[in-house]
Amino acid sequence: MWKTCYFLFMVLTCINGDTDNSNEVKIVKTPQGPVRGYRDPDYNIFIFKNIPYATAPTGKYRFTAPLPAPAWLDTFDAVDNGTICPQNADKNMLRTGREQEAENCLIANVYVPNTKVKKLPVVVYVHGGGFQIGYGAVFTPKQFVKNKQVIEVTFNYRLAVHGFLCLGTELAPGNAGMKDQVALLRWVKKNIASYGGNPEDVTIVGSSAGSASVDLLLLSPAAKGLFHRAIPESGTNIAPWAIEVDPLEKAKKFAKLFNFTNVDDTYALENFYTTSPLELFTSYLKLDEKDSTFGFAPCVERAAIEEGFITDSPLNILKSGKFTKVPLLYGFANMEGLIRMIFFETWKDDMNKKFSDFLPADLIFDNEEQKEEVATNVKQFYFGDQPVGVDTMLAYIDYFSDVMFGYPALRSLKLQKEAGNNKIYLYEYSFAEKGGNPTGYKDYTVNGANHCAQSTAILDWPFFLGPEREASEEYKEMKKILSDTWHNFITTDKPVPPGSSLPAWPPMGEAWSPHMSLGRVVELRGSLLEERARFWDDIYQLYYRNPVPPPSPPARHQEL
Repeated sequence: MWKTCYFLFMVLTCINGDTDNSNEVKIVKTPQGPVRGYRDPDYNIFIFKNIPYATAPTGKYRFTAPLPAPAWLDTFDAVDNGTICPQNADKNMLRTGREQEAENCLIANVYVPNTKVKKLPVVVYVHGGGFQIGYGAVFTPKQFVKNKQVIEVTFNYRLAVHGFLCLGTELAPGNAGMKDQVALLRWVKKNIASYGGNPEDVTIVGSSAGSASVDLLLLSPAAKGLFHRAIPESGTNIAPWAIEVDPLEKAKKFAKLFNFTNVDDTYALENFYTTSPLELFTSYLKLDEKDSTFGFAPCVERAAIEEGFITDSPLNILKSGKFTKVPLLYGFANMEGLIRMIFFETWKDDMNKKFSDFLPADLIFDNEEQKEEVATNVKQFYFGDQPVGVDTMLAYIDYFSDVMFGYPALRSLKLQKEAGNNKIYLYEYSFAEKGGNPTGYKDYTVNGANHCAQSTAILDWPFFLGPEREASEEYKEMKKILSDTWHNFITTDKPVPPGSSLPAWPPMGEAWSPHMSLGRVVELRGSLLEERARFWDDIYQLYYRNPVPPPSPPARHQEL
């Protein structure tokens, strides 16, 4: 009899979410069903991996919004099985070889401190990869979760064509990958309390394309009320690579690469994408576009599309002020343009031959003469009378830092401020170890921070650590400062609360001032890159190409 009672006691203990007697396993009762996670002995946290937060549609519906998540009666074993969304394997430098591609790839990973405290702050991290590659488990937030007693969620979302084909039709309305992200946030709101998190205290964080995603989520009515503050790191909603200026034209151009020529028939084009093997599209990846774009990206959807993610351009939404204002911890590295140094050997010569090819894709001109005139002015601003080359390498880095990351971020923040958001904390990250950081070109180094360097300093990103070397004491201190600052913001809405040993950090006012300089010296400074931002303001006021949705397709012909 006592054995029966003991068995029932253990079952009830597990279902109610307590750790079992081995202290290595935790079973939580969730709205989906019971879920079993495991303790990481090195960090003393519990990790629940591979939890389906939604269902990716397949077949001809593969480009549509996600379907509801499954539920279960038996305990779900939340272990890592390497599931990632379809993407180019050959050029994905983020892969270890253990990952398994699957169309139904919408899974979440939950990292939970080993504590009995409930209603912990929740951090949702959106991975980067230019909207083309990446996955939720590309990094692990173990150290942050252990030290800061927060719950962190990472996840997959559909990528490239799979996630961002935008034809404006029923079967390819657009933004499937962004709708995945909204589904994840809805899953968090419904489920995270079961893991000990507070669904009313959610911070969304992202780096690179993840940062642009976070910035877009700020503007989407579909995401309203699903988060309470945001930390976009090195990416913004109006960057030339973050929003398609003409999604239908992008789809036509891409289809032609696979010898499909009937691109002007919208439904023939739709049929090509919905019936071709998905592997055909993921076999192609081009990251060296000269116009500061990558591949398929989020789009403005047609207003007639049911449950659209955004149906107006980010610029128009920002100007209208019709979006949810939340506290923002917002910034970028001082040498984001290092991401383009991999192409320096050939691009320096190409830029000297025809600089206009390198103007960002979201500029449009009346004629070639006008375009060449602007290109001449831009080249003069950055390089003066010197050619693009080794002697002007820093100007090359500055140029791509500005057009891809810095200026779009400052432009977006200016509009946020004008719309009434008075809780924006702006920073520039510039820390470099003694001896400098490698440029990726021969043996040249620079004293600056690479793309997303602030993210890699906080989280566990093994792919970005570079050559094995022991971190200096200065870098360890910087990592601690970043970790503390981010945690302060997550828990208080302020990166530096009263009584901190760090310099006071007030919200951004006019002219992108003040901002916190996070380098070998941490100090509050005035306007961030004002001269460069004003230069681009003048150009964008005259030549900006506002993104448009795909046109309404013709009525479908009824078959007899």
